[in-house]
Amino acid sequence: MPEAPNLEVFEVSDQILEEKNKNKLQFIEEVTSNADDVQRRVLDEILSRNADVEYLKRHGLQGRTDRETFKHVMPVVTYEDIQPDINRIANGDKSQILCSSPISEFLTSSGTSGGERKLMPTIEEELDRRSLLYSLLMPVMSQFVPGLEKGKGMYFLFIKSESKTPGGLPARPVLTSYYKSPHFKNRPYDPYTNYTSPNQTILCPDSYQSMYSQMLCGLCQHEEVLRVGAVFASGFIRAIKFLEKHWPQLSYDIRTGTLNAEITDISVREAVEEILKPDPKLADFVETECRKTSWQGIITRLWPNTKYVDVIVTGTMSQYIPTLDYYSNGLPLVCTMYASSECYFGVNLSPLCKPSEVSYTLIPTMAYFEFLPVHRNSGVTSSINLPKALTEKEQQELVDLVDVKLGQEYELVVTTYAGLYRYRVGDVLRVTGFKNNAPQFSFICRKNVVLSIDSDKTDEVELHNAVKNAVTHLVPFDASLSEYTSYADTSSIPGHYVLFWELCLNGGTPVPPSVLEDCCLTIEESLNSVYRQGRVSDKSIGPLEIKVVESGTFDKLMDYAISLGASINQYKTPRCVKFAPIIELLNSRVVKSYFSPKCPKWIPGHKQWGSN
Repeated sequence: MPEAPNLEVFEVSDQILEEKNKNKLQFIEEVTSNADDVQRRVLDEILSRNADVEYLKRHGLQGRTDRETFKHVMPVVTYEDIQPDINRIANGDKSQILCSSPISEFLTSSGTSGGERKLMPTIEEELDRRSLLYSLLMPVMSQFVPGLEKGKGMYFLFIKSESKTPGGLPARPVLTSYYKSPHFKNRPYDPYTNYTSPNQTILCPDSYQSMYSQMLCGLCQHEEVLRVGAVFASGFIRAIKFLEKHWPQLSYDIRTGTLNAEITDISVREAVEEILKPDPKLADFVETECRKTSWQGIITRLWPNTKYVDVIVTGTMSQYIPTLDYYSNGLPLVCTMYASSECYFGVNLSPLCKPSEVSYTLIPTMAYFEFLPVHRNSGVTSSINLPKALTEKEQQELVDLVDVKLGQEYELVVTTYAGLYRYRVGDVLRVTGFKNNAPQFSFICRKNVVLSIDSDKTDEVELHNAVKNAVTHLVPFDASLSEYTSYADTSSIPGHYVLFWELCLNGGTPVPPSVLEDCCLTIEESLNSVYRQGRVSDKSIGPLEIKVVESGTFDKLMDYAISLGASINQYKTPRCVKFAPIIELLNSRVVKSYFSPKCPKWIPGHKQWGSN
């Protein structure tokens, strides 16, 4: 008979945990209170370490580490500006080109709509900084949701097979790098990183085996689950759809205590078999819930102790909010952190806020941050068109972390320990408030993710809002939009915007063609005046087209992207596509096309000229 647990040990553990949480929250207080001093120290540290690197010498920094000289001599750059240096490192040049520390690997960005993936240099110690940011998340969360250490997190986490550059350096997504690192694999026991998924299931390169085994482990431990999530909202919904398709086999495995023969990875089988035991009662429970006609609230039905869903729902991921609300019975949707391949940036200090109110506090120790003011075409359009090259005057407009203004939008510029100097990340942020002296930002969009036919510019935020307005026409027919993307079709004369829509038809009534034509028109009515002038007056833009595609098309699109090397963690449906094979794939699954039946409203007047 097992011994009774020693309660004193748990009390000590609780005290230790409480002390650790207190220390992490105190760290946030200190670095945000002294944000400018910390930023000066970070810049001095980066420039001192890398004083002899070729890149800094090339631009004439001459070993200086002060902020003023740095801003005066170092240019603000894009990826294209530093690509020749990155290519040299990738091809095996081991000289100190960007960084005095050896480049340990390249982190691949999620890429662009053209399918190109960027290589971001990184060094070993960056793993410490990433781990530090991760260590702040749960102390913050525990202020709002107590008791999370008493259960487990069911997170669907994935890696992809890494590639190597010609010089032999690994090239892989940032999360693959982290999950494969000792920081993750050999992490000491921490109740906050106690997941239902064994490491072996996360580290399995086969996405089907990984998803199946993680879902099975999550079901087996369903009563212990206190929080669920994935990186992006789309990834979590993909997991629920996987369950919808595979629950009969999963429940059979639970009933018999035997793992599906399709799981062939030996280490995965061994890890799962330690958790999987014959449990007919649990199998009955899973089958009963999954057989029900409605899957509304399936998360809280199968994992009844779940307190929140931890996924990114900002930016274009916000379109998934209604679906997540449906599956979770309206559980809080929590966005905990803000990070990229270039650098990890900050944390959300109010994690239970509404998705539309998510703000991130940048942690000043992560990198040296600068901010380029963004001006929105005198307010006429919400499109953000940021030039690739900056004038000398624009370079002088960059402000430091503590000097940003409330309500102003900025493009984020970073200088990192790993060899990026005044690098334009491409994210547009808006200042929403302050934590002590450190600003808090909401993520607005990625710059230059646009549709353009002529002089018009449509960014992803504007497009998303236009689509949101249009889908209201579908409501009376019990239909909804499950996914969409777009491209600028310039093969027609004049060119026109094309949107691929995958519809979810819940009711028995088909959506009449006239309604989908109304959707086209509503999108056009919602776009900026430059676009509408092009449609009405200049005739430089043709009628907008909606192409309805077969069910499952966007799953095929994701599968295709993954087959090309995209990370299942980082993948998010592109809102704009330019890559010909992707457009061909989408076009091959079109069921029916609809065009805007008439021109949108546009009246000549002062607003079109962008007067203040």
